[in-house]
Amino acid sequence: MKIAVTAESTIDLPKKMLKEFSIRTVPFMVSMGDKTGLDGEITPEEEFAFTKETGKLPHTSAVNPFQYEEFFADVLKEADHIIHFSLSSGISRAFENATTVAHEDAFEGKIDVIDTRSLSTGIALQAIACRKLVDEGKEVGEIVRICQARVPHCQASFSLESVDNLYKGGRCSLLKMVGANLLKIKPSIYVESDGKMYPGKKYRGPMDKVVASYVDETLARFPTPDKSLAFITYSTATPEAIEAAKSKLREKGFQRIEETTAGATVSCYCGPHCLGVLYFNDGAEA
Repeated sequence: MKIAVTAESTIDLPKKMLKEFSIRTVPFMVSMGDKTGLDGEITPEEEFAFTKETGKLPHTSAVNPFQYEEFFADVLKEADHIIHFSLSSGISRAFENATTVAHEDAFEGKIDVIDTRSLSTGIALQAIACRKLVDEGKEVGEIVRICQARVPHCQASFSLESVDNLYKGGRCSLLKMVGANLLKIKPSIYVESDGKMYPGKKYRGPMDKVVASYVDETLARFPTPDKSLAFITYSTATPEAIEAAKSKLREKGFQRIEETTAGATVSCYCGPHCLGVLYFNDGAEA
């Protein structure tokens, strides 16, 4: 049986890695005023320029059922079964839409949709792990069981320079936004087991030092990483901030550290100078 691994564009992987792990994606849509385009075509820099000029956030649209129908049908031309990794149901309707289509008569029994309860390269970690199981020749049922069991262990978090975009997107109150800006607070955000985002520790100072402290805090909070792979994912970031994160992950012993840029959908809400480290936290005890 040929098993395909798929996800939405919110997986935030570059084309070379999508090719490396044979992962196909279906894009979210992004609208900025009169301009509408695909996540992956519209860049975070364009979004930030639009928000700076208008004071408004771009509008992002989850993949709708018709898009899933076309996408799944196309994938099944070359595969017998699909395991699809969807953006957290606590953040988006994508999982609900994908699941509805997977249960249609034309697709019944051919598609498994996994609620990653994550975003960005947290989704990528899960899809890549799935691809490795597929390549090992495991059966669909066993692969899905293993992947679902790892969902709660996917550590996804970010450090933010500002909460302005979270406020504009309705994910932060005005009081918290004003207070954070007045005090020059740079918060961290963690995606918890319910797939929703919650505030973590708050920091002050230049972003390279904030990032170093945030990574230390994250590694201490989630201290049993699977060291085979970690992602450093950012909307925009200085070389100093990226190196600060990379240095901490190297010290921890991660074997593969990949840098990726968040796509338009994720960057829209986190804003510029947002950087996260993401890894599975189900490794062996130190």
